[in-house]
Amino acid sequence: MSGHPIPNEPGPDVLGATAQGRLRTLIERIERLEEDKAAIALDIKEIFAEAKSEGYDTKTLRKVVRIRKQDKAKRQEEEAILDLYLSALGEI
Repeated sequence: MSGHPIPNEPGPDVLGATAQGRLRTLIERIERLEEDKAAIALDIKEIFAEAKSEGYDTKTLRKVVRIRKQDKAKRQEEEAILDLYLSALGEI
C-alpha cells in the first residue's frame, strides 16, 4: 500500500452528509443539556443561599444530600468502618 487515499473515496477526515447531520444533532442535544445543567446548578446554588440566610449550615446540608444519595446498607457499612477506625485511634 502506498498510503495514498483511493480516488473517489472520502478520507478519514471527511464525513458524509448523513453522518454530519447526525453529529450536528448529537452536539446540539449535548449543548442544550449543558445549558439545562447550568440552569439547574444555579437553582441549587440559590436554594443553598436561601438555606444559609435562614441559618442552616450549607456544608452540612451538602453532606446530608450526599449521604441520602447513597444506598442505606452501603452507608451503614461505611459508618461502621469509620467508627471502628476512629475508635482504634482513640477519637471516640
